[in-house]
Amino acid sequence: MAEDTTTGSTSDAASNVQLMLDERDMRATFSNAYRIHTTAEEVVLDFGFNMLNPNPQTGQQQMLFKVSDRMIMTYSTVKRLTGSLTQLIRRYEQQFGEIPMQPGQIGAGGAAPPPPRNR
Repeated sequence: MAEDTTTGSTSDAASNVQLMLDERDMRATFSNAYRIHTTAEEVVLDFGFNMLNPNPQTGQQQMLFKVSDRMIMTYSTVKRLTGSLTQLIRRYEQQFGEIPMQPGQIGAGGAAPPPPRNR
């Protein structure tokens, strides 16, 4: 299972509050693609799966982005998430080598990154 990292906003008054997790309604999905929309107040992240369109409308191949999940966050939440993900990637690359930006590329260590663990 992946390492659990929970980040929430804290202040001096809230630093002694215990955080309880309720994961009863959580579901896990795989995503190999994302799309970002923004407004003045929110960032909208769509997660999904890029795949060849099984029913193309034309004679040529088409890619289909099948959206499975949407997260709507405030800019401050996105900024905290970005910091957490940056730290996570930095630690991963120190241990396993550079992560390629394109799927299927070989990492700096000479091998493809290890596959995700089954849950």
